[in-house]
Amino acid sequence: MARTRVRITSLLALSGVLLLTAGCGDDSGTSAKTGSDAKKEKPVVVVTTTWEGAFAKAAGAEDVKVIVPQSVHHAPDYDPKPSDLAAVAEADFVLYAPFEPYAAKIKEAAGSKAELVEVNLDNDADKVNAEVAKLAKLFGTEDAAAKWKTTFDAEYATLSKELKASWPGGRSPNVVAQVFTAWSAKLAGATTVGTYGPEPVTPAQLAELSEKKPALVLDNAHMSTGTVLPDTGAKQVKIVNYPGDDLDLLPVYRNAAAELKKAMNAS
Repeated sequence: MARTRVRITSLLALSGVLLLTAGCGDDSGTSAKTGSDAKKEKPVVVVTTTWEGAFAKAAGAEDVKVIVPQSVHHAPDYDPKPSDLAAVAEADFVLYAPFEPYAAKIKEAAGSKAELVEVNLDNDADKVNAEVAKLAKLFGTEDAAAKWKTTFDAEYATLSKELKASWPGGRSPNVVAQVFTAWSAKLAGATTVGTYGPEPVTPAQLAELSEKKPALVLDNAHMSTGTVLPDTGAKQVKIVNYPGDDLDLLPVYRNAAAELKKAMNAS
């Protein structure tokens, strides 16, 4: 997705700030805890983006620090601050996604002893539940995660039912989805006849996807390449994957459902 790299040069320069700060602190020998030790207390979790942050919050984490602000749509444009590195240095866990290779360098620059945790960022409901359960086990917050899952499953079922009631002519619409928005097609019960991305659509793909005659194109708001299937009559729907600063994942589904419903009602 669009948030793929953060400039690391500033991180290495800023790491010196932390060394100076550490020299002025107490020398009790306290360090970040990992694994089972971190479960004894509420874990301090640092995440690269609000997406990982929402997964952590759903899993029961209460102390969550986000490195890249939600307002930054292109992560390489963000210059981490000394406070970001300080947060990493105090973390028990640092959450990152496979397409964010800078996470390990952030940890290294900050001298953190936190446990690096790779998160599969995909809003597919089954994958979300699996990731939240995995994180809850690490954090020792299984009870909180179970409560969240109950709320999430109920909300998801309600939205899915409403979307299916909005199918044009009572039939599941054919859609083309960007690879990171396929989850929204599943939410709507739509029939995915083709996918594209994350690379721009080639002329050959354009011809192939156009032949499918989709009613909707589910575009990724974070890495849009413009109108995907021009002159086909397909309505393009902008799907947002990243949660807001409140780290609440549920509005992502509500907003996607609202956009899909609007597009289907206009069909």
